[in-house]
Amino acid sequence: MKYRYSISEAKNRLTSIIHGVEAGDSAQLTRHGKPVAVLLSLNEYKSLKQKNKNFWKSLISFRLSMDKDGNDLDDCFDHLRDTSTGRGFEF
Repeated sequence: MKYRYSISEAKNRLTSIIHGVEAGDSAQLTRHGKPVAVLLSLNEYKSLKQKNKNFWKSLISFRLSMDKDGNDLDDCFDHLRDTSTGRGFEF
């Protein structure tokens, strides 16, 4: 969190805090120094509230977004796989 306010301070500065939240900053509210709530923009809330895709759909959309950028994922991971046959052994 970029900004942190006590609840009493937030009451006094609510309008300016809301303007900051609308601009994209989130604000953490505290009671006795402990975090109790977060203020965030409506767009940020909607994106968090949106139902999660399952893993497969997320993977497909990620790969499609990478393809649009001209990135080839297969090239990125080729060097990570060990292609050796392993160590020898005797009975």
